[in-house]
Amino acid sequence: MMSDDVKHGQVISRVKQWLHDVVIGLNFCPFAKKEFERNSIRFHVEAGLNEKHSLATLLDELTALDADPNIETTLIIYPNSYQDFHRYLDWLDMAMAIVENGAYRGIYQIASFHPDYCFADSCADDPANFTNRSPFPMLHILRESSLSRVLEHFPNPEQIPERNILKARNMGLDALQAILK
Repeated sequence: MMSDDVKHGQVISRVKQWLHDVVIGLNFCPFAKKEFERNSIRFHVEAGLNEKHSLATLLDELTALDADPNIETTLIIYPNSYQDFHRYLDWLDMAMAIVENGAYRGIYQIASFHPDYCFADSCADDPANFTNRSPFPMLHILRESSLSRVLEHFPNPEQIPERNILKARNMGLDALQAILK
């Protein structure tokens, strides 16, 4: 029987591979490579199965970011919970409300990733959904100050989502499914 540390290591390894192959490899996030190579991304595997535990973990990760300026960003990974996309969206709404309506407003933002990610008013098999699909449900906590800094020097950052959607649609569903597996 595998220990929790081994399982967590396997989950993190799979997420790192996804970052390498999809997020960086397809250049969905032009800022991820630098932080990936600097090892400034914190990976936390959330073992809890309920929102109370997830809430405590979110607050702990926000505190960890506050305490360590060398951590640029955090991925909270949920390999055992929030598998249902709609339940995940409910959790995401709660998590975003905590950040946006509390002491962390203007300091952090949350980006979302899920294996079944589907943009509103989009078909489930639209390749554009793969810009936010990941091996596990995840919350990505970003420092707003870092985002502002990198966006100042990046031409037309508002075009990143549209560029990614176009790229995903040009690649097609089969190609993206193969990369994500």
